[in-house]
Amino acid sequence: MAESKTVLLVEDEKFLSNLLKARLESVGVKVIQIFDGSEAIKLLADLKPDLILMDIILPKISGFEIMEMINADPALHKAPIVIISNLGQDGDIQKGKALGAVEYFIKAKVSIDELVKKIMSFLQ
Repeated sequence: MAESKTVLLVEDEKFLSNLLKARLESVGVKVIQIFDGSEAIKLLADLKPDLILMDIILPKISGFEIMEMINADPALHKAPIVIISNLGQDGDIQKGKALGAVEYFIKAKVSIDELVKKIMSFLQ
């Protein structure tokens, strides 16, 4: 069940990050918020989240770069990655999936409810 599940939320937009954190916690998911890419990399060396929910455009290190680092370094925990981004071009979506994203959501096209439901399905 989801109560012991942990999501690493890497999103620099504070309002959206706080909203997602509140919604996920309301359904029993532990959420660790990170607001930039370099912090995410530091944490992934020790933290073993059940899922990574990540934006692409981040301060310091982009989501794509984080995914490349995870793929290249066996010391970094490899968890399913769900991308939530404003980048909606086919090339961006293909790159995200090629780098290992299990799902790619465009912020303007997904509701918080849909997103939480989808995340919960990955955490089952």
